[in-house]
Order: sequence, then C-alpha cells, then structure tokens
Amino acid sequence: MTQPTRSIHALMTAVIQEQDSDPARRALEAIGFPAVRFSTTGGFLGRRNVTFLIGLANGDEEQVVHALRSVCRQRVEYLALPLEGSPLPLPTPIPVTVGGATLFTLPVERFEEI
Repeated sequence: MTQPTRSIHALMTAVIQEQDSDPARRALEAIGFPAVRFSTTGGFLGRRNVTFLIGLANGDEEQVVHALRSVCRQRVEYLALPLEGSPLPLPTPIPVTVGGATLFTLPVERFEEI
C-alpha cells in the first residue's frame, strides 16, 4: 500500500556548506521532509556545498527554515591573501564569514507523481 502524498505547492532549494549537510539531512528527516541532495561547488571561495531540493505544501516553509537554521551555522574562516605592494609575499589573513544556508523558495505550478 502506498503512502498518501501531500500536495506540493513550493520547491525550496537550500545551499548548505558540506560540513553541515549531514545534520541538515537528519533535521529534515526528523520532521518528515525527505529531500533530494546533490553536491555543488560555491562560486566565491570554490568550497564544496550540498544543495537540497525540498517539496513544500502550504504552511510547511517556516518549519523547514527553523530546522535548517538550528543546524546550519555561520563561521569565520581566514583566507591568506598577499599584501598588495609588499616586497615580500607575506600573506595577510582576511576574515570571511562562511556557512549557514542560502534558501530559495519557488512556486510550483504542477506536481505529479507517476
């Protein structure tokens, strides 16, 4: 017997730093939201990310955002960049905030399981 499916009205795309991906997957599963997961690479720092695709029914968005917010943390990392105009290539550590989650929620015009 198949489980009843809920009607999907929105698709959330969550881009998450790789080190937060397993806790994010577990948090989503704990509240009953399976997600499609695939590896991606960030543009600015070229870091590994994981992108989740999550189908949402009406009223589900805040619950998913809360679950992701509880496990996806921002952190400060230091990049070593050469100091411009210096005679020696001494790297200067620059603090950069990374992590957290970037969420996009898009309306779904049609959802069908066949």
